[in-house]
Order: sequence, then C-alpha cells, then structure tokens
Amino acid sequence: MTGSSGFVGGAVVRDLAAHGHEVVAFSRRVPRLPGEILHRVAHQFWDLRDGPLAKEDRPEHVDAVVHCGASVGDGGSHARAWVVNVEGTRAVRETFPDARFVHVSSGSVYDPRKPSVAATEAEAPARGYVNAYGSTKAAAERYLASDAAREDRGPVVVLRPHAVYGPGDTTLLPRLESAAIGAWLPIPGGGKVRQHLTHVETLTRAVRASLDADLQPEITAGRPLVANVADARPVDLDQTLELLMFARFRPVQVVGIPIRLANVLAWAGERVARWTGREPRLSRYTISHLAMERTYDLTVLRERLGVDPAPTSLHGAMSW
Repeated sequence: MTGSSGFVGGAVVRDLAAHGHEVVAFSRRVPRLPGEILHRVAHQFWDLRDGPLAKEDRPEHVDAVVHCGASVGDGGSHARAWVVNVEGTRAVRETFPDARFVHVSSGSVYDPRKPSVAATEAEAPARGYVNAYGSTKAAAERYLASDAAREDRGPVVVLRPHAVYGPGDTTLLPRLESAAIGAWLPIPGGGKVRQHLTHVETLTRAVRASLDADLQPEITAGRPLVANVADARPVDLDQTLELLMFARFRPVQVVGIPIRLANVLAWAGERVARWTGREPRLSRYTISHLAMERTYDLTVLRERLGVDPAPTSLHGAMSW
C-alpha cells in the first residue's frame, strides 16, 4: 500500500491491519501506527519518483495493492505532479502487475468549470482542468483504464472521494483554518451550495470493500470498476463549515466573496505563486470546489461495493 505516511494512506493502513490484513506499507517516511497493529504491518521505503521497485525488493505474494500515494498540492509544477501522480501510478502498476489494483483518485477529475449535480462515474475524466492536481489525477485514471484492458493484468478499482475529512486531516482542515480572518470565514459565493463530503472512515470502508468485490463484469469488459465515494447525503456547505469551526473552538461566520472578485484575486494569486513556488491562498481550483454544487451519484458505492455510507459527522472534530 502506497502513501502510507499520509492522511488517507495512514488511515487505510490502520483500518486494513485492524481488520486482519497483512500490510506492507510503502512511503518516504515511516508511518505512525498504534502498537496493537504493528505486528501486521511491515514498512518499506519507496519514493514513487524513482520508478518501479527492483524485483529483489518486491514483497512476495501480494494479492492487492492500494495506491494512495499522490502529490496533492494546489498549484506548483505540472511536471512535478505528473512524475508522482501519473508516472508514480505507472510505477506501482508495473511493480505489481498481477495484483488487484485499488486506486484512490479524487472528485477533482470531474469538470471544474461546471457544477457536479448527482454526477455519475461516466462524467469523468473530463477536460479543462485548472491545476496540475486535477489534470494529473485524470491522466492516471486514463492510464489505468487502458492498462485494465490487458489480459495479463490484475483488475482495477478506482475510487473517487470528494473533500476527505476526519481525524488526522492534513489538507482540508488546515486550509480552512488558515482562511479564517478573525470571526469571518470568506468563501467564494458564500458557501450557499450543496456538497458531498467524505469522512475518512467512509473511504477506508470503500477501500476494504474493493479488495473483496466481484469484479468479473469489469474483467470481462476489460475496464476498471469506478466508484464515487462520499457520505450518505450532501450538506449545506456554509452551515457545515461554521459547525466544524465551532467544534474546533473557533466560531466564525461564513461571508461571501463575489465570484467575479474571487476570480480576479485567484488570477493574481496564481501568478504570484508561480514566482514564489508557494500554493496560492485562493485559486481557480478552490473556487471551483467551493462556489459550485459538488454532489455525486453513489449507486456504485452502495450496490457494487456494498458500502452504505454514514451521514456526514463532525463528532470528535476538536481533536482532529
């Protein structure tokens, strides 16, 4: 399993080990694991930018691979993101060509220029991505779709979570808290949209289900099984963000930034970011995920993977 030292990867490692799986955790850093599951997890250093593992370094008898490793920043070099998100995916697939391949993709592969309204899996990958993350995650999916058609390869499952949150969050929550200005939380459009969020436990359940799912229809057709992953129902974004910040002992009120002004600020911020090498505080990508509806059809998750997701929950948010 790749990306094991990250937020999502670490959660998947802990979940799989807790449910009796023997896990080889690959990452550039040693993951933090509770003592009760250490005997089920072996760690091996692997930087995906180095390409496939040498044959002598590959563990034996790998039944399935869960690929969580990715470059997730907003902005930055397209070439750098391509090396990790596309060539890194290729490296993992080439290292374990016969194994079932569970690829953790993203809701960012849907069209960022228009709302996603109960979007089905067939609506992505799309075109016109506004940052390297979306375009390279889509390219990785296209690669896996073509590779799944080969008879000598293991079956592929692609999971598309949107806005993953929960204990250990290193991406969504820090960005949200850094955006707050005193008692105000400026959001493009004011957050008056419906959104699907994905608790990390919903995602780990989907990963676990993917390891046992019947993929014979996809194997016969030579294509991956693709599933949107999210909590049971969409939420009102502005209300949920205010509740989350309140649970973190930082009460704020969501205030709207006019979309036209937000786009101007994003345009300027992205250009400054190119010079500084830092992520922009506001980007077209951010606007596309905050100012538009992002809801997804969960039929495949429920009917093919057998996962009945729980509603969005902020329980325990004070300690995330």
